[in-house]
Amino acid sequence: MSIPFIDLKSQFARLEPEIRRRMDAVLAHGQYIMGPEIRELEEKLAAFAGTRFCLSCSSGTDALLLPLMALGVGPGDAVLTSAYSFYATAEVIALLGATPVFVDIDPATYNMDPAALERAVHALLQNDPALHPLPKGYESLTPRAVIPVDLFGLPADYAAIEAVASAHGLPIIEDAAQGFGGAVNGKRAGSFGLCAATSFFPAKPLGCYGDGGAIFTDDEALHEKLISLRVHGQGSDKYENVAVGLNARLDTLQAAILLPKLEIFPEELELRQVAAARYTERLSGLVETPVIPDGYFSAYAQYTVRTDRREQLMSGLSASGVPTMVYYRIPLHQQPVFAHLGYREGDMPHSEKASREVVSLPMHPWLTEADAETIGNAVRAVLW
Repeated sequence: MSIPFIDLKSQFARLEPEIRRRMDAVLAHGQYIMGPEIRELEEKLAAFAGTRFCLSCSSGTDALLLPLMALGVGPGDAVLTSAYSFYATAEVIALLGATPVFVDIDPATYNMDPAALERAVHALLQNDPALHPLPKGYESLTPRAVIPVDLFGLPADYAAIEAVASAHGLPIIEDAAQGFGGAVNGKRAGSFGLCAATSFFPAKPLGCYGDGGAIFTDDEALHEKLISLRVHGQGSDKYENVAVGLNARLDTLQAAILLPKLEIFPEELELRQVAAARYTERLSGLVETPVIPDGYFSAYAQYTVRTDRREQLMSGLSASGVPTMVYYRIPLHQQPVFAHLGYREGDMPHSEKASREVVSLPMHPWLTEADAETIGNAVRAVLW
């Protein structure tokens, strides 16, 4: 019997009555755009994350794009971000005509290496690519912001990253698309930096049944600007426009779906810890298992292991009915779309090595002990 990579069916079976009740309420009142469920969701998300404000939006990508627009990022600006992430993290930078400056990762956590970030900032300020690999045209770039990524559900090292960013006056936009639900010493992902972005793509730890996202911040002025940009740069009424914005609203039906899911989200996060512990117990010594530093809490968006025999492992697991995924086979600095930036093989060695060795196993709150045993035995049969 095949094991699902992500089990949304079990979650729906538990929540079906409440999800249908919430959706029926939207169908009854008919406010499909910016209905009352939107405000309710935003307030509850902000309370969960521990921020003053939350702004829902149409996707995790727009949740990253809108803050950059609010900051006025554009041509001639450099935004420093991880070389190892989903494409959208860098795509939003390029969409505005700015230039992504890639920073290598810590090989243990897969998150941005703060020491590499510091070298990259100094390299930009001193126009010296000998200090850190820089893209073509670096001589005319001005550092404007930093986007760290909470990869695989683990928050980045924000204490160290914030020390670097604040020393150079650079705002931080936390990419918590995978990290929402994680925490560092009790401070939740979504509450770091000037603002944070998350995604409600169905496969995320907190996902809707389509696209969706949210932005979190304590900055009231930024929040007000984001409200305008989310709806075409709207001014005092819907037919006054004060900025070039987006049509980036979250659908009310998606909010209705997320509200019941948010209610059980803390329980699901704990169940993910149980599933991860079962994996780690069975896989230690066979593969490199996730490293969770002291004081950190991972949302385990993925359970990602590492081996130099990845393709053999994936083939063997597939034959046993165990699905796997690779996040990500191509580091951002090596994506064809960024070839014009002139990055070379070896510029981001830890990101490049991870892209050749990591593989993610099925992970969701409903993963049973029997599932973990089956998967662990299958891994052992391939690699032992």
